[in-house]
Amino acid sequence: MLPVYLGLLQKAEQALAASYRQVAEGHGAEPDVYHLCQTLAKQCDQHEQALAPVIERYGERPDDEPERLHAEKISEIRSGPVGLIRDLQDLYLLAHLVDVTWMMVKQAALGLRDEKLIEVVAECDWQVKVQLRWLTTRMKQAAPQALIVA
Repeated sequence: MLPVYLGLLQKAEQALAASYRQVAEGHGAEPDVYHLCQTLAKQCDQHEQALAPVIERYGERPDDEPERLHAEKISEIRSGPVGLIRDLQDLYLLAHLVDVTWMMVKQAALGLRDEKLIEVVAECDWQVKVQLRWLTTRMKQAAPQALIVA
């Protein structure tokens, strides 16, 4: 089943990268959001590149069960302060999906005693956790103005 999770992880990282870029462009008036979302999208691209040799080694295959939870990129950006926090919430949910999928791959890597995969997971998983912390902080920062003033 590791090939199934590797495929899920690759698709989730792609969706997260695309979503970060979408939010960056849609909320370009917020310079910190624009620049940091671009940076985080590049991290996701790097995670996908780091997965390539792992997928080459273990393969990837689609799951034959119906997908109840899957990674979909953000398709439309909302406007205004409330739109920003809602878009950040969407990123947060998607980043959590990526985070939990890395956790599952880590458990498999530990079970396999695959040192190379453990190294890849350690670096990528740590960066996703930092992404989640930034998203949480930025939502906290934006919420008072968006929810009280707007």
